[in-house]
Amino acid sequence: MTGGYWPRYALAFAALALGASVVTHSQDAPTASSVPASASPNGPPDMIGDYCGRCHNDDDRVAGLSLDDLRTADLQWGKHVEEWEKVLRRVSLGEMPPLNKPQPDAAQRAAFVWWLEKSLDDYAAAHPDPGRATIRRLNRVEYANAVRDLLALKIDMSRELPQDNSGYGFDNIADVLSVSPTLMDRYIAVAGKVGRMATGLTSRKPFVTSYELPKDGSIMNGGRPAYNEQASDDLPLGSRGGGAFTYYARHDGTYEISGWLNANTNNETDRLPEDKVSVRVPMKAGAHVVGLSFRRRLAPEESVQTLRNDLDKVPMPTAAPQMLPMDVSIDGKVVKTVAVPSYRLSPRYAQQNYPRDVLQIDVAGPFAPKGMARTPSRDRIFLCNPKGEAAQTACARRILGSLARRAYRRPVTDADLAPLMRLYAAERARSDFEHGIEAGLEAILVSPHFLFLVEGDPKGNAPGSVHPVNNYELASRLSFFLWSSIPDDILLDLADKGQLRDEAVLDAQVTRMLADPKAQALTTNFAGQWLYLRNLDQQRPDISVFPQFDARLRSAMGQETAMFFSYVLRTNRSLLDFISANYSFMNQRLADHYGIGGVSGPAMRLVSLPADSNRGGLLGQASILTVTSYGNHTSVVKRGKWILDNMLAAAPPPPPPDVPALKEMRDGRLLTAREQLEMHRADPACTGCHVKMDPLGFALENFDAIGGYRRMDAGQAIDASAVLPDGTKFAGIGGLRDVLMARKDQFTAAFTERLLTYALARGLTGRDMPMVRGISRAAAADGYRIQTIVRGIVKSDAFLLRKTPQS
Repeated sequence: MTGGYWPRYALAFAALALGASVVTHSQDAPTASSVPASASPNGPPDMIGDYCGRCHNDDDRVAGLSLDDLRTADLQWGKHVEEWEKVLRRVSLGEMPPLNKPQPDAAQRAAFVWWLEKSLDDYAAAHPDPGRATIRRLNRVEYANAVRDLLALKIDMSRELPQDNSGYGFDNIADVLSVSPTLMDRYIAVAGKVGRMATGLTSRKPFVTSYELPKDGSIMNGGRPAYNEQASDDLPLGSRGGGAFTYYARHDGTYEISGWLNANTNNETDRLPEDKVSVRVPMKAGAHVVGLSFRRRLAPEESVQTLRNDLDKVPMPTAAPQMLPMDVSIDGKVVKTVAVPSYRLSPRYAQQNYPRDVLQIDVAGPFAPKGMARTPSRDRIFLCNPKGEAAQTACARRILGSLARRAYRRPVTDADLAPLMRLYAAERARSDFEHGIEAGLEAILVSPHFLFLVEGDPKGNAPGSVHPVNNYELASRLSFFLWSSIPDDILLDLADKGQLRDEAVLDAQVTRMLADPKAQALTTNFAGQWLYLRNLDQQRPDISVFPQFDARLRSAMGQETAMFFSYVLRTNRSLLDFISANYSFMNQRLADHYGIGGVSGPAMRLVSLPADSNRGGLLGQASILTVTSYGNHTSVVKRGKWILDNMLAAAPPPPPPDVPALKEMRDGRLLTAREQLEMHRADPACTGCHVKMDPLGFALENFDAIGGYRRMDAGQAIDASAVLPDGTKFAGIGGLRDVLMARKDQFTAAFTERLLTYALARGLTGRDMPMVRGISRAAAADGYRIQTIVRGIVKSDAFLLRKTPQS
């Protein structure tokens, strides 16, 4: 059937059956002997009509889908691309035809996949399509980063703005970043706060900033635990407990730093004056790390860590309190030491269960502020120091022009400067020069040119036509992709010279930007959402089931995965390390949780894993295992779905309404996860999805709900064996790694899809899939190196081109 009408063509390629034989998306075509004579360059092998039309036709419409309207000629004209891409995906993964239906032989399947993939890719290469053009608002993290980099102001303003919605798994998607009057009110308020802090024109009246340290809650009426180890890298070596946070001092002056101490009572929410310790220290204007800590004991009294109270008896301290030195540090340097008692007896009792520790830090001030201080922000803003009024106007134009160029990410015109200068002049007349500059700065921070990523089209461009983005637009695309922030001066200078689009220059800039500390944004914002790491802080494991879970373990879990992703990216390692790696990052607390010896101290570090370790790759990391579990038990379904979604881009359909809960007991006996799901799958409506998810989740059942290794569940030995829909058998995380490594090209394509979605800030369509395949092939040819995917995205048509919107 060449170029003709396909009767009842098949997307019996709709149900997901993960385990069928896979034809990888390689650039290698089938050999001549494997391609049937009917597989001509102008048409598909004859397999289609034989296997598909019985289900997906106008009459039956299985899964609500008919392919009767598809023609082979569509591929020459770029029509019905979405449907053709669905066909290609399902057939190439061996998911269709369903395993209970007649199957084509391997050569016939390979020939069809090769023909269809080549047809789609050839059309895409000849007709570049960057997809729908979008205008999008900066999300709150991007806004905060842009403020930081524009004004050299080391504060995080993201929490001053409401949380953004997410789409396609990310919160930078243009379609969901809406704007409301309430949001604009918040932007105006934040701009005022930022403007005053950056210029130093904030109030001189003292006020209190409070920071509650991330500590464990009171355990069994025994107070809040404290540990004999350094609590933060920002605290002095040899310290224990306490904590540190970034505080922005508005003026040079004296500041009061206070610590609220644990009382070891049954209600640690009390904030009694007797538990407050305060000191006054001088501080320069600007950002500082303020910390409080005690000193680590070489031979601590461990018995106080094991006491547990009940309602009948409360162990009371009998020895008199000792005086302990508590250090106050600023930027890691001890500036003052104060003595505090090791415990304080109170009417609500006081147990000596845990060492004294700090629960909250307050900083009040400034007291006796001095004159206007020099700060990095003022140096960035005030480029000149004019004397007369005429000179002030020229200086203001220079200052606001420089700020606007960086904020708007392009050259500014007289039309851009005119409203800023009017605001400056009005405030200058009411107050003075610096307040005029502040007014202009605040206007920049709420300008649509700053808040939105807006791209233009050449005059006279026909709707739907494609053209390259200009150098300034490319600079913004690069910086918001890799840094979640505005372009720096290097990028803007290259754009000024018209050099950024040069391939060698672009490649060099990607190298430079990935080596910059700001590239940590890819870990925080991309990996944090791709891997669900942002959900870790919301996980609340049941401490009656998992009493070993504490704030230190939670922190180490998150740090392990973040450092692992950052290391793979920074050192340009193989993407396949995410599946199976012989290393990870951990400290003693996490290593103890994993049962790995030879790791001492609270510092996270690179650790080599033994060959038989069950911890290599993402799926052996406690953060992933915890966010895919419930508070008191594991979830085979959540873990299986996570793998399908995030590692294979093969998300199952949403569950039907009114899905019954799993039954935990039968005949008075606790059921294992396997037994619960076997009962659940007895419902035919549930089988279709669970047959794909459950085998993947069963392989991880040796890991409990906080990622600890176990061999028993509900009093029975755990069976971590699994069978894929095609009959492939495997067991445990080792077998699961083998399954995923056999599908490494599918994983590479899935990762490329996710990163491309994040980079373009929009959902992908069928027209993007040839680009995904091309980038994935290039990565495979380069040893699956992760930066090859980043560079492939940056050099792709979707990233370098723009389509003029339809009117």
